[in-house]
Amino acid sequence: MADDAAGPQFESPVPPGVRAQLLATEHWGLLAARGTAQSEVLSRISIFLTLVSAGLVSLALVGQATDFSDAFIACAIVVLAFIELVGALTQIRVLNIGMEDLMYVLAMNRLRGAYAELDPGIEQVFMSSPYDDYVGVQQTYYFLTPKRDLSQFLGSTMLFIILINSMLLGLLGAAVTVVLSSSIALSIALGLSIVILFFVLCFWLGNRHFRRTLAGHQPLFPSPAEPVD
Repeated sequence: MADDAAGPQFESPVPPGVRAQLLATEHWGLLAARGTAQSEVLSRISIFLTLVSAGLVSLALVGQATDFSDAFIACAIVVLAFIELVGALTQIRVLNIGMEDLMYVLAMNRLRGAYAELDPGIEQVFMSSPYDDYVGVQQTYYFLTPKRDLSQFLGSTMLFIILINSMLLGLLGAAVTVVLSSSIALSIALGLSIVILFFVLCFWLGNRHFRRTLAGHQPLFPSPAEPVD
């Protein structure tokens, strides 16, 4: 690693071999914690999707039994409200896990920076980044491409959960509107408006939280500055 981008040089009486073992122990601990967090959030998402499926199927059965009367609408409001509550809690957890994953990636990038200090020649074989800043995070997440493309954004778990919650909240708003106004056109318009507004709001809040978190992070191994032509 170049001297101008290597970060702090740690002086320690501990032999390099022992330091490498200590760094590797921390690295494995981070990997285990990251895997546990990912497994936990995937289980939470599976439970939520199962609840959504069961709720919609139950509404279809209730609708057939009540001939889609006022009793069906009341039942739909209760079921959709409960599912949306669970969805909101799931979305919060997905966002938290996303920030935890960012934390783990930054921590492991920092450890790679320490590895490169112990053996400067090893940096050339790293696919993941040894820099614990935003540029380094981008390289670790997408080391075969210079930066995230549209397909990775559209396929993200956070976008998926936000979309489902937006649709559920729109359905809930439309059902409430039907009860209050008996206007199908108004309920459809209001439902679509809720979907769009909730989606945009959640996306904006999530992006702001991500940016504020990175702004408060002080890297020890910043990425080298781009050469000026």
